[in-house]
Amino acid sequence: MNDKTRALSFSALFAALCLVSLYIASVWPTGQLGFAAVASLFVAAAVIEAGYVYGLSVYVAGSALGLLLLPTKAAPLLFVLFFGYYPIVKKLIESLRYVVLQWFLKLLVFNVALTVIWIFLRALFFAFVDSPLSIVVLYLGGNIIFALFDYGFSKVVYFYFERVRKGR
Repeated sequence: MNDKTRALSFSALFAALCLVSLYIASVWPTGQLGFAAVASLFVAAAVIEAGYVYGLSVYVAGSALGLLLLPTKAAPLLFVLFFGYYPIVKKLIESLRYVVLQWFLKLLVFNVALTVIWIFLRALFFAFVDSPLSIVVLYLGGNIIFALFDYGFSKVVYFYFERVRKGR
């Protein structure tokens, strides 16, 4: 099998797994955030296996199919607005030399995404946020949770790269 066929096959498989994860998130309301995050692992796997272009194709396919086919749109919207493109952005940011700059850019990306999500999806997710203090708590808590997510995401990607990819 040539490299392009292999990359396309991996991308199609990862897009399908991404859609399955988003489907589980859409039918299991308490798992929306978690399974949207799990779906982002398949974008990361596509970037590792085939490169940025194929990772982007998994993001686009998962986003489009999720928005078109799934019964509820909350999880696909979370995927579109943050979790889907974050593995690609993370890989690009982590190619920079300085760790402080990497964290600054990661937090910038997250806070811009959180602001967009808060503005457009306030009624769905943030109905309890109605005062300036609750907005500050949302952003502080969100940044802490994001840092933990990023650390855990890095560990899972490292495991995939070291054990799954090199194990073949």
